[in-house]
Amino acid sequence: MRAERRLGALAALLVLSVGVYLLWNLRAPFGFILGLRAERLVALVLVGAASGAATMVFQTLIGNRLLTPGIVGFDALYVFLQTLLVMLLGGAGLAQLPSPLLFLGETACLMGAALALFGLLLRRGAGDLIRLVLTGVILGVLLRGLAGFAQRLLEPSEFAVVQQASVASFNAVDGTLLPFAAVALLLALAGALWLAPALDLAALGRIPARTLGLGHDRLVMQGLALVAALVAVSTALVGPMAFLGLLAASLAQQLVPSHRHVLLIPAAAVLGAAILVLGQFVFERLLGLQSALAIVVELAGGLVFLALVLKRRPR
Repeated sequence: MRAERRLGALAALLVLSVGVYLLWNLRAPFGFILGLRAERLVALVLVGAASGAATMVFQTLIGNRLLTPGIVGFDALYVFLQTLLVMLLGGAGLAQLPSPLLFLGETACLMGAALALFGLLLRRGAGDLIRLVLTGVILGVLLRGLAGFAQRLLEPSEFAVVQQASVASFNAVDGTLLPFAAVALLLALAGALWLAPALDLAALGRIPARTLGLGHDRLVMQGLALVAALVAVSTALVGPMAFLGLLAASLAQQLVPSHRHVLLIPAAAVLGAAILVLGQFVFERLLGLQSALAIVVELAGGLVFLALVLKRRPR
């Protein structure tokens, strides 16, 4: 009951944060201002929830609380894809593409690349996850290098377009994309909760889980497909945020004392959303800043990563 109460408290915190964000210093015209705030709020909640839930599932499958889905190169692939599109279409041509078509295309490319990588590297079974992680790191470095080289060939105006797309931003979210992202997020979260009992067993380790009758290899592929969907939707919507999920998942582990993923996954999702909503409220409403949230969240996540690394004792 203690874990359930804490999850309820986190959900109440998110609801309170949403109310404060929407109603703080609200002036006429009320409908117009609420519409603008609600659009940005939905993006904050979707990205935060997707990042937190994806990282919680990914860490359980990999068996390591230090890693995030970004380790397999999602952010690098996104930046490379943006650079390639600007090179082929130009900044003006890219801006003329319909936003839903661009969003769905980028999401499909990210998911397709991730699933191809998972399927190729896990053909021998999910016990070879370390090879997946190392290959993801190498591919990330390769894609960043290729993107950096290609960006040097761009005109300054086109380079600015790539730079703007490569940094997560909630200031210019296209409202027409939010229904697509919301449906994808809800379906992926439902799938993650459906796998929650199996993830409880997977957290014991591959050999103990298989001893207890779990189809571990099949679970890994199903879980990684959900992770790919969550991260692809989040990244295509606002851009890459590498450490947000680590921050949310680490806090969920500390604040919700349970091994049950039916509680841990919602806790990570709620915390990810609350971090972004509260952070945006502080920087936008109280400090009057427009572009500091992603930078500060990444800084906080990086510090948490360093703290976790230094806290671990050598075996």
